[in-house]
Amino acid sequence: MSKAPQTIPAVRSHTPARGPGWRPRPGDRVVIGDAGLADEGRLIAGELGMSYAGQKDDTKAGDLRLSLGGGGGGGGDQESYTMTVRGGRVDISGPGQAGVFYGTRTLKQEVHGGGTAPEGVVRDEPAKPVRGFMLDIARKPYSESWIEDRIRELGDLKYNELGLHFSDDQAFRIESSTHPEIVSPDHLTKAQVKRIVDLANSRHITVVPELDSPGHLGAVLAAHPDLKLRNGNGVVTKGAIDISKPGSAELIDDLLNEYAGLFTGDQWNLGGDEYQALMASNPQTAYPQLAAAARQKFGANGNVADLTTQWLNDRAATVRAHGRTMRAWNDGFYRSATAVRPADDLQVAYWTGKEIGARPPEDYLSAGRKLINYNDEFLYYVLGQPQTFVYPTGQRIYEQWNPRVVRGTTAVPARYDDQILGGTFAVWGDLPDAQTPDQVAAGIRMPLRATVQKLWDPGTPALSWTDFKSLADRLG
Repeated sequence: MSKAPQTIPAVRSHTPARGPGWRPRPGDRVVIGDAGLADEGRLIAGELGMSYAGQKDDTKAGDLRLSLGGGGGGGGDQESYTMTVRGGRVDISGPGQAGVFYGTRTLKQEVHGGGTAPEGVVRDEPAKPVRGFMLDIARKPYSESWIEDRIRELGDLKYNELGLHFSDDQAFRIESSTHPEIVSPDHLTKAQVKRIVDLANSRHITVVPELDSPGHLGAVLAAHPDLKLRNGNGVVTKGAIDISKPGSAELIDDLLNEYAGLFTGDQWNLGGDEYQALMASNPQTAYPQLAAAARQKFGANGNVADLTTQWLNDRAATVRAHGRTMRAWNDGFYRSATAVRPADDLQVAYWTGKEIGARPPEDYLSAGRKLINYNDEFLYYVLGQPQTFVYPTGQRIYEQWNPRVVRGTTAVPARYDDQILGGTFAVWGDLPDAQTPDQVAAGIRMPLRATVQKLWDPGTPALSWTDFKSLADRLG
C-alpha cells in the first residue's frame, strides 16, 4: 500500500492504494481539460521536464491531466483539489484554477529530487482563505528579483497573499505620476511593480498594497511641509498628516486612486495605525486645530478620535469605489471615538495588544468583524530586533501558534474561528541594515513554512518539528 505524500503544507487527506505510483519521464505529456488552465499546465510541464500538449481528450501512459470540475477537497472551495494517481497517470481537478494550481504544487514536491507520487487519492483544501506574507519595502528596499524569488517560494508553499508596505517615514518606494515629488531615489518603477503583480497573479497570489495614513507619512510630507501636523506650540509631529486640512485628503486620495490601477487585486490595506496625535495624553488640548475641526464636523462632543476615524472611513470610500475589500491595523480602530464608528466592511489586521488603550481581539470579533492574524509575538520579523521584538522561529510557530492565537499566546474562543480569515507573516525594516536581503530570505525560510502549515491545517501537525525541518531541507 502507498504511503501519504510528504509535503509542506501537509495534505489534509490521502486514500492509499496499491501500485507503483508515478514519476515524470521526458516525453510524458501535460494535458488540460480547460483552456483556462494553460498557464498552470505550461508551468508544471517546464518544472517537471515534461511536454505541454494543451487541450486533449485522449489519454496516454504517463499523462498528467489538469481539469476543472469536481468537488476538490471541500465542495465548492475554489482552492480545493483532488489528485488521483492511478494506472501510471495523474489527474488533478478542482472547482477553480487556484485549487488545480495547488495540486500541481503538491505533485512538484512529491516528485522532487527523483521521487515518486504515491498511488491513491489526495483530497486537499486550506483551512483558512488568507495565507499571507507582508514585506516592508519602505524602510528597506528590496530588488524586483528578490521579491519575485519570494513569490515563487510563496506559490510553491500555497500562500495566496503578498503585502507590500511601500510608504513610511523613511521612504516612498513606488513611482508616482500624480505626485512624483514624493518618490524616493531608490524605488520600484511601475513597470517593475506590474511584473511583480503579473508573476503573483500567475501563482494565484494577490498583491495587497498598503499606503499607510494618517500616520507613517514622513516621506510624503517631506515634499508637502504645509500638510505636516503641528501641535498647539507649532512643533511638528513626526510622520503625521494634518487631517483638518482639505489638501491632506486630496493628496492621499490622488495616490490611492493612482495605485488602484496598478495593484489589480481585490484586497487593500489602509493602514490607520500609530497616528501620533492620538498618543498625546490629551489630544484635544495638544492639537487644538484637530479638536476644532472635530467639533465643527460632529458637534460639541466630537473629538480627535472621531476625526481620525472619519479620515479612515473617507479613505475607505475612495478605495471601495475601486471594488476592493479593505483592512486596517487594529490600533486604527479607536475606542475613544464616540460620534463615528469605522466602516462596517473594514477588516481588522490585528498585530498588537500593547498600544495605549489596547483592545483584545474579542472586542472586534464580538462586534462581528472579520480579522486577519498578524500576531506580533509570533509573526513579526523586525530587522535588528528593536524594543522587545525577537526574530520568530519556525519551531515556535509550529508548536505554539495557530490562527486563533491572535494576541500574545492565548487563543480566542473557538466560536470566533470562522471570523478569523487567516494570518500573515510580516517582515519589518525598522533597522534596515541589520540584515542583508539574503539573510532575510534565510531567516524567514522556516517561519514561512511553519506559518503556512498552520494556516492550511491549524491542528497539531503529524510530524515532529525535527521531522518537519528535515522534510523542508529535503524539499529545498
